[in-house]
Amino acid sequence: MILYPAIDLKDGKAVRLLRGDMEKATVFNEDPAAQARAFVEAGCEWLHLVDLNGAFAGQPVNAAPVEAILAACPVPAQLGGGIRDMATIERWLDRGLARVILGTVAVENPALVREAARAFPGQVAVGIDARGGRVATKGWAEETDVDATDLARSFEDAGVAAIIYTDINRDGAMQGPNVEATAALARAVSIPVIASGGVSSLVDLIALRDCGAGLNGAISGRALYDGALDLSAALAALRG
Repeated sequence: MILYPAIDLKDGKAVRLLRGDMEKATVFNEDPAAQARAFVEAGCEWLHLVDLNGAFAGQPVNAAPVEAILAACPVPAQLGGGIRDMATIERWLDRGLARVILGTVAVENPALVREAARAFPGQVAVGIDARGGRVATKGWAEETDVDATDLARSFEDAGVAAIIYTDINRDGAMQGPNVEATAALARAVSIPVIASGGVSSLVDLIALRDCGAGLNGAISGRALYDGALDLSAALAALRG
């Protein structure tokens, strides 16, 4: 299982939100590229990037820090937030991004997800962010009636590289991930699933790894910044 350190970008800085609330942002690093380098030096194999402003704006906003991270780090990175048309997808992949994450458009324009997955095999992931099992879009600001598992199943034959499942109520709250819901989603589809939201300790990571659903990875942010989770130790444990 791959551990993805998260770098969430707001106004050019690396921050963490509490349950997706932009008004509850904690700045952890003024230099996101330096933060990314620190994660790489600790041994991470991937980076998970989110353009928070872009998720609300519907287009890239934090392009400069993302490009700085890509230039500074040799490991692959995936990015979500404000990627809602083919031109933006192509532009990011051309700039060296390994994988784009499509969230809002997975609900509003699933045909685009399928088109992108065909055009860029292995480089398109679907982000499914949910409260109480229902999908939220546009930076988690809009609730829908779409069931998270139903949405995941709808892309079963689309060729997407992964599904990133976030339990919004757990995100940034340091209360542990929703292992049960994440495992249930992973069992419902053959697409690799990456867990996100609430991963705050080595115990959480091991619980996800050993849940029996074959999770492909887990994303952690605040716990790494707060020191509750030591990245080097976590990576060693997962490899072991």
